[in-house]
Amino acid sequence: GTLLSVARQVWNRKIPILGVNLGGLGFLTEITLEELYPVLEKVLKGDFRTNEREVLHASVVRKGQKIADYIILNDAVVNKGALARIIDLETTIDGEYLATFQSDGLIISTPTGSTAYNLSAGGPIVFPSLHTIIITPICPHTLTNRPIILPDDLEIRTMLKSKNQEVILTLDGQLGFPLEFEDVVEVKKAEGCILLIKSPYRHYFDLLRQKLKWGER
Repeated sequence: GTLLSVARQVWNRKIPILGVNLGGLGFLTEITLEELYPVLEKVLKGDFRTNEREVLHASVVRKGQKIADYIILNDAVVNKGALARIIDLETTIDGEYLATFQSDGLIISTPTGSTAYNLSAGGPIVFPSLHTIIITPICPHTLTNRPIILPDDLEIRTMLKSKNQEVILTLDGQLGFPLEFEDVVEVKKAEGCILLIKSPYRHYFDLLRQKLKWGER
């Protein structure tokens, strides 16, 4: 969570971020505590490589007025409250109608965020350098509503069509904004990016095997 918070503050400044894993899953924090000082010495000498990670710009529009703006590295999630029923989310892509999702919510994520909530909801793992946006419905009422991967030059708009429901827009799992009937969440690619310092010891596929325990019995 710390790296996500820092990333939102420096996303447009081209400042490399060195992520050190002190906790759990840690797809963004590639460096272990034991590797910290050797890697830090390399970084201070300028001997390092970075990965560019896309960020998204999310806005909330209410009655034609933009009332909230956010930058996100992982995902924007429209989610029902604890006691709410299934919600209806009318979704368009660049003005073209896609579907009205009847579900517990909708995840709009970056490739970086594909291993976060998106993965738990059955969405695809997307290689982090790809230029895409992923839409994944959460527990859809219609089982044929599946995740979809889109080019990152498209704008996604989803309108809450359910009345008298407790619905929250969550950004990177850290920030929240309550939504009202016919509020619109707009998501598109932001102009800047995040620079993450790469581990000299492992590849992204090594992380997938390690974190997701692929091949273990």
